[in-house]
Amino acid sequence: MTSTLTTHPAPTPDADRRPDEPSRLATRRRVPASVVLLAGVALTVVALAVSVSVGTAGVSPATMWRAVQATALGQERTGDLASAYTVLTGLRLPRALLALTAGAALALAGVLMQALLHNPLVSPFTLGVSPAAAFGAAAAILLIGPSASGGVVALAAFAVALGVSGALLGVAAARSLGAATLLLLGIALTQLFEALTSALQFTADENTLQRIVRWTFGSVNEARWTDVGLVALVLAAAAPIALWFAVRLNAVAFAGDDAATSLGVHVPALRTGLITVSVLLAAVVVSTCGIIGFVGLVAPHIARLALGSDHRVLIPASMLAGGLLLLVSDTIGRTIIAPAVVPVGIVVAVVGAPVFIQLVLRRRRAAA
Repeated sequence: MTSTLTTHPAPTPDADRRPDEPSRLATRRRVPASVVLLAGVALTVVALAVSVSVGTAGVSPATMWRAVQATALGQERTGDLASAYTVLTGLRLPRALLALTAGAALALAGVLMQALLHNPLVSPFTLGVSPAAAFGAAAAILLIGPSASGGVVALAAFAVALGVSGALLGVAAARSLGAATLLLLGIALTQLFEALTSALQFTADENTLQRIVRWTFGSVNEARWTDVGLVALVLAAAAPIALWFAVRLNAVAFAGDDAATSLGVHVPALRTGLITVSVLLAAVVVSTCGIIGFVGLVAPHIARLALGSDHRVLIPASMLAGGLLLLVSDTIGRTIIAPAVVPVGIVVAVVGAPVFIQLVLRRRRAAA
């Protein structure tokens, strides 16, 4: 008696489409991915130019760009041009670049975690990165006082976030924990550190409490070139690593752990390594900008809607979407009730929540 072995191809992002969907999918794919990515880059450049042109410093966009032109041509900057150049290089440009790179970093962390944990609703903070960082920052502010320097607070936030996440990943690797267990442990850590931070706030005086709460809002108000350089450096190191493993990410995300293993992917090592990259990205952003939610959750979904789920294009598209989302949110926060500045963490939540609700409802309609 003989038997035949039937092999089934790994599922693809469009494998479960309805019979009436091919024409719609074909229409969506008429625009090459490279064109969409180039359009995203162009839109980001325009948003960056607009962001550095507006603000509360009383410098008109025309004066700002005349200062840029004078600098490019090697001309002497005097009077208004000198002031405009100082505002540009000392305030607006580092702020805009920090928003852009931080948004891209959070989006990259989000798309990696969603693929590795088989859950499109996770974000960079699912493993407790954000609550742990908030606890570290709150502890530093409480111990040192409201006068604690931003560098000390950032270092404390980064150290606690990285330490807690490292311990979690170490336990996961030692015990060969699966994605679901890792996700549950992350949720437990999130609840624990939120409770610990609330306990610190309960014991803080008025001035210390105000400093802690302001840090948890998430902001790029005090952006420095050192912050931009740090986030950009980590992002520049992480992005090529993520792209190098994009095909293996496809196998894990679309076929599952068992099928990916049969294709030669060492899933535990891949999951531990790339989640470590995600945690490092999120920890750096949190330590420099505070708590900023929704970017790592929403940006990958926006990218999937535009280009599909192939991680070879989804990764750069998510980074563009995340950077653009945070940059636009910061620009809105600086101008909507000027001269007051709304922290970008608040604006991105207000902007991101309706976008995410729309994405969820659209996916349900498509699946119906």
